[in-house]
Amino acid sequence: MKFFIDTANIDEIKEAHSMGMVDGVTTNPTLIAREGRNFEEIITDICEIVDGPISAEVIGLKTEEMVTEARVLAAIHKNIVIKIPMTVDGLKAARILTDEGIKTNVTLVFSPLQALMAAKAGATYVSPFVGRLDDLSQDGLLLVEQIVEIYNNYAYDTEIIVASVRNPLHILESAMMGADIATIPFDVLGKLAAHPMTDKGLKAFLKDWEKRKK
Repeated sequence: MKFFIDTANIDEIKEAHSMGMVDGVTTNPTLIAREGRNFEEIITDICEIVDGPISAEVIGLKTEEMVTEARVLAAIHKNIVIKIPMTVDGLKAARILTDEGIKTNVTLVFSPLQALMAAKAGATYVSPFVGRLDDLSQDGLLLVEQIVEIYNNYAYDTEIIVASVRNPLHILESAMMGADIATIPFDVLGKLAAHPMTDKGLKAFLKDWEKRKK
C-alpha cells in the first residue's frame, strides 16, 4: 500500500519523507490556505522534496475553467496530478485531461457509483472520503470495500486513494481490503508507529541496561 501525506506544510512533508513514508502528496485549497503562501510556490517546493504524485486541486467549477487551470498546474512539474471534483463538469474535465495525458484525481467521492463514473471517465485516481461519511453515521470503509470490488470486477486501472483518514483503523482496514493508497494527515501518520507495548518494552530494555552498568 502506498502512503501519501495529506498536507501542504513543508516541514511536515520533510519529516514524513525522512521516515521513508511518503510515496506522494495530496493537497487541497483548505490545506494550501493554512500555509499563507503562494499556491504555485508551495506546489513547486513539494515537488522538489517528493518524487511521486503530487495532487493539486483546481478551483473552477465549470469544465472549461478546470481544464484551463489544470494545464497551468500540470506545467509546473511532471509529477503533478490534477484534483477534480466529482461533478458532471468534473467528469468532463477528467476525460479531456486524460486524453491530453494529464493525470487526474477525482475527489469528494461518497458513493460507489461516483467512483465507477470516475473510472469510466479515465481518472488516474479516485478519492473516497471515509471520515466524512463516518461523521454522518455512515460506514466510510464500506464505500472503500465496494469500490475495490467494482474495480476488480472490471479491471479498471484507476487507483483508489482512501481519503479523509481520521485514525489508524481507517488505514488498516483499507489495506486489508486492497485499496491502493491511503492519504494520511501528519498527526495520524505518527500514530501508526506508536504502540504502548513498544514503549513498555523499550523502557524495560533501557532499565536492564542501566542495571548491567552498575
